[in-house]
Amino acid sequence: MDTLQTFAGGFLPLLDPYILGFMVAGFLIGTFFGAMPGLTSVLAIALLLPITYSIDIVPALVMSASIFMAGMYSGSITATTINIPGAPSSMMTAIEGNKLMQQGKGANALGHAALGSMIGGSLGALALMAFMPVAAQITLLIRTPGKFSLVLFALVVIIAVDKGAIAKGVVAAVLGIMLATIGIDVIQPIPRFNFGTEVLVEGIDIMPIVIGAFAVSEVLVQAQTWDLSLEKTLERAKSLRVRRRDFIPPLSEVREIGFLTYLKSSVIGYAIGMLPGAGGSMAAFVSYATARGTSKKPEEYGHGSRQGIAAAETGNNAMCGGAFVPMLMFGIPGDPTTAVVLGVLVINGLQPGPRLLEQQADLIAPMIASLFISALILIPLSLFLLGPYFVRIVSIPKGLLYSSIAVVALVGSYVATYSAFQMGLAVGFGVLAYVMRKEGYSTVSLLLGFILGPDLEQYFRRSLSLSDGNPMIFLTSPDSLFFLALTAVFTYAILFRKRKPVDLKSLS
Repeated sequence: MDTLQTFAGGFLPLLDPYILGFMVAGFLIGTFFGAMPGLTSVLAIALLLPITYSIDIVPALVMSASIFMAGMYSGSITATTINIPGAPSSMMTAIEGNKLMQQGKGANALGHAALGSMIGGSLGALALMAFMPVAAQITLLIRTPGKFSLVLFALVVIIAVDKGAIAKGVVAAVLGIMLATIGIDVIQPIPRFNFGTEVLVEGIDIMPIVIGAFAVSEVLVQAQTWDLSLEKTLERAKSLRVRRRDFIPPLSEVREIGFLTYLKSSVIGYAIGMLPGAGGSMAAFVSYATARGTSKKPEEYGHGSRQGIAAAETGNNAMCGGAFVPMLMFGIPGDPTTAVVLGVLVINGLQPGPRLLEQQADLIAPMIASLFISALILIPLSLFLLGPYFVRIVSIPKGLLYSSIAVVALVGSYVATYSAFQMGLAVGFGVLAYVMRKEGYSTVSLLLGFILGPDLEQYFRRSLSLSDGNPMIFLTSPDSLFFLALTAVFTYAILFRKRKPVDLKSLS
């Protein structure tokens, strides 16, 4: 049976009110968990695992896919409204979206984030349906040296974007990489840099870094910088009468962003999603950098660029479709969320592999269809029903809002790891991030180094092992050479073209 015909049949089970109810519930749960700092879609699906024993596999997978798509988008909600990304993949959205929020255009920013997420998510799901067998073969062409060069590309370009403080960006990124080396070695099963303590043998979880760098430090910054101008901003927000149609981006702005931006970001996001471990963060980073490098109005970046929001959100949601490719075809998760979805499959006795689509397509197809439908309903379900409440988050009294964020974030860091030590780390990293922000060091680069550091080290060491220590393997491998050349091109475009730098510290 043709691949498209196979997946087309997956839409029929969604007409069942029982299964449809699980999809809608998953969408709402994913929206909530993705928007709240510390409560990610990974955690939401992990909490779903025990439930899969008592429900059928189809509604469990449908609900997981819906949580995945909604959670990827909803990180942009708090990123835009209160400058705290609900997920690492929303960092670039926070840079641009919160600037528009400060200009009284928060509804417009959320609308562009939802539209980009809808386009990227639906195109990614369609690409998954149509090209999964072919995409799996293409992924196999990117060998270990090429994966190293791709990670290096994302790292270098994002540091170079803040060309006014490259040295500080490098320091922050290196610090993130150093923190990522704590725990079990990425190649050999031995602990390192744990300072003789058992609590650090497993390393530092990403949740304390994210919560500390953005939630805790933001609370500290707000406590210090609260002034009359901010009070006026909140008073304006309280009196703001937001109409639901304000969330629909004007056609003129969509045309200005350009169809090509949406298409390029979708392709980038889907392609990066196919790389095991890459995830939404890298998809958003690369899509944002690509859009900025080719933008006709680069001066808007860092000051509320709608194109930047569209590129980042389109890329990270298109990643969702790509991330299912290695998970379904090889049993290799494309990102942390699909790793948990893989657990749902295994618990129910489904073994990933090429035969999965041939023998059990009736179980897998509804999950992919749910991914597509969840992307399509982003605007009507999330913005029309909940949009006005998103914008008015800033009208909540500052003491109640930020104390609540601190409590929920710290509880989320504990629930994500069940470790009081990791929760304490979140507080420690919050203080560290606060000091960094005061001194002009980018917390985005810190988190980027922490996220990409293990992959950078792993692929680098494996590449040298394959070449008996000869670094020329990175120049003789075609895939690696391609990404290295891409790194050079984008670095040149960012550093030497006349444009204002993007202020990554706007997150700080």
